[in-house]
Parts: sequence; C-alpha cells; structure tokens
Amino acid sequence: MLKIRLSRGGSKKRPYYTIVVAESTAPRDGKFIEKVGTYNPMLPKDAVRVTLKSERIAEWLKKGAQPTDRVARFLSQEGLVTWTASNNPKKGTPGKKAQERAAERAQREQDRLDAEAAAREEAAAAAAAPAPVVEEAAAEPEVEVAVADETPASE
Repeated sequence: MLKIRLSRGGSKKRPYYTIVVAESTAPRDGKFIEKVGTYNPMLPKDAVRVTLKSERIAEWLKKGAQPTDRVARFLSQEGLVTWTASNNPKKGTPGKKAQERAAERAQREQDRLDAEAAAREEAAAAAAAPAPVVEEAAAEPEVEVAVADETPASE
C-alpha cells in the first residue's frame, strides 16, 4: 500500500520534513518512490512553511496512495483532499488499573466523609441529650487502715 507521508531530516531539535510517496512497509526515513513536497515546522505559519507538488500528488492519489493524517491536513489546505478530524473517544481515558486506583481513592474519601458525619451526629446527639442523672451510692464510712509498725526482721 502506498502512503504519502513525512520523512524526517534536519539536525537534532531542528526538524525538517520532506513529503514523500513511499511503500507503507518502508522505514520512515528510508527508501521512497518520489519526493512531492517539504514541510519546515521551524518557520511561522505561512505559504513557505509547506510546499507541495500538487499535480504529482493528485496523480498519486488517483493511483490509490493514502495520505497520513498530518499530510492530509496539508493537502486539505491546498484543496486536494477533504480532511476531517478523526474521533477517538477512548484516547484520553485512563487505563484499567488507574481507574481501579481512582475508584479506591474515591471509596476511601467517601468512607472518611461518612465517618466524620457520623461523629458529628453523635456529638450533636450527645450535646442535645440531657446529662444522665447519677445517684451517688450511699456513702460508706471511711475505714482506717492500720499500718503495721516496721520492725526489723528476725535473723
């Protein structure tokens, strides 16, 4: 299957891309069939940032070459292709384990809030209830405890 895609060039942190027609199984920067344009992301957005050979691209599209998403955006600006944004609703959702951790965290938080609410209700009930009347038991007479005289132990 033929693809119209970007092939990276340039140096480290200074990218420069050529738009090429290549077999989909070929390496990104490897063998290609034809160079059909350039893309320099370091330039501001203007006409020079992307250059395309529109006639050649139109021929390759008729032959069945499929543009990648980024190249399709460039081609839609030239009017060669109608590009619509793809919809991937699952892209931003967290994974299974992350969802489990979030559920655990939410459950712990809910338990903590429930415990605090129960403690507040209990404190309010204790404050609202009259203090229980405790009758003092009959006073027992104080008993003197006889302290034994300290005598030396017999040896």
